[in-house]
Amino acid sequence: MSPGKICSLTARDVRFPTSLEQHGSDAMHTDPDYSAAYVTLETDSGLKGFGLTFTVGRGTEIVVCAVEALRPLVVGRNLQEITTNFSSFYRHLTSDGQMRWVGPEKGVIHLATAAVLNAVWDLWARSEGKPVWKLLVDMEPEQLVSCIDFRYITDALTKEEALDILRKGQEGKQQRVDQMMREGYPAYTTSCAWLGYPDDTLKQLCSSALSEGWRAFKVKVGADLDDDIRRCRLIRQMIGPENVLMIDANQRWDVGEAVSWVTRLSEFRPLWIEEPTSPDDILGHAHISKALAPLGIGVATGEQCHNRVMFKQFLQASALQFVQIDSCRVGSINENLAIILMAHKFNVPVCPHAGGVGLCELVQHLILFDYICVSGSLENRMCEYVDHLHEHFKNPTVIKNAHYMPPMEPGFSSEMVESSVTKHSFPQGDVWRNFQHL
Repeated sequence: MSPGKICSLTARDVRFPTSLEQHGSDAMHTDPDYSAAYVTLETDSGLKGFGLTFTVGRGTEIVVCAVEALRPLVVGRNLQEITTNFSSFYRHLTSDGQMRWVGPEKGVIHLATAAVLNAVWDLWARSEGKPVWKLLVDMEPEQLVSCIDFRYITDALTKEEALDILRKGQEGKQQRVDQMMREGYPAYTTSCAWLGYPDDTLKQLCSSALSEGWRAFKVKVGADLDDDIRRCRLIRQMIGPENVLMIDANQRWDVGEAVSWVTRLSEFRPLWIEEPTSPDDILGHAHISKALAPLGIGVATGEQCHNRVMFKQFLQASALQFVQIDSCRVGSINENLAIILMAHKFNVPVCPHAGGVGLCELVQHLILFDYICVSGSLENRMCEYVDHLHEHFKNPTVIKNAHYMPPMEPGFSSEMVESSVTKHSFPQGDVWRNFQHL
């Protein structure tokens, strides 16, 4: 279906009161209301594209304003012109001579850019009648590379190197597609051990997850060391010695504090410590990585890493052992392609951040592409899964035996149920109109 020209862009502030039951709570974000700046693109042919970026409540209205500020750069553009040289459109959005000042390529304006570009990718995949992952898998290496802005990263990954990686990834591609269709992509769960959950809830959720086939579990830590020791011991006893445990501090510690705190938790054999310190502190992460290596504990980060340039430096500095891409923090698929390819060159596995509102729905497309076309390996690779809010999407994530099953509907799996959007729109939706938790 030919989508024609983009004739309108709308952005809405959609929020869910998850703080009421402490869903999503961690050491830094104690009362998150999972939210999204939700974008709809309409074309003159009637075809629509849907995109979003994830937030945790207050401030979503600022992202919506930033999306609206990008409207003149998007409306009036022809989709075919965009996708023929997608990297040019990416730079068009991120390098406007005045808008760039409020970034560049970071913060609120980049979250807005992600939401808009996610909608463009959804629109493109719908026009081709394919899910986004299949759209990517079917592209020739040259077309994939044409989607990437290589500015600022050629000292780590050149266009020629990217092409070489993607060409090598063509071998055995169909077998990996068939494997994913049968088995799905391995996942781990964060839903059992939010920091605000009481022990009874934690035990019940762990027990249920084990019975459902989950074998990798993440625990939120960082508020109180003695409590972390107690909770990690409880979780390790619940899941047994053979299953995988990860811990996540959500940026709570200083560098030295991170090393000493995780050393105390090392008896529970975590695979990684996630976001141990400021997400911007590349050298701090490098210090932590080096200090924890003798304990067999890696460092994972990326969910609040601003852009491909920061990921480049993390990789160059050996500051992380697990790359956590996010489908809504950086500039959509365009920038994540660059990050996935850099991670492959530096031989660091990609284990995406997900959860939130729609993050699982979106990032599943990226992990399928990474395995099928780039890495060709599942060693030390798994994608986060959080069992919240999927019912608000038209095509929610499907998990079988703790694996993401490939979505088959055209698009980016990003379209929300309209009644849910209306009900949870802030502040006029029914959920929020008389709600005092603002």
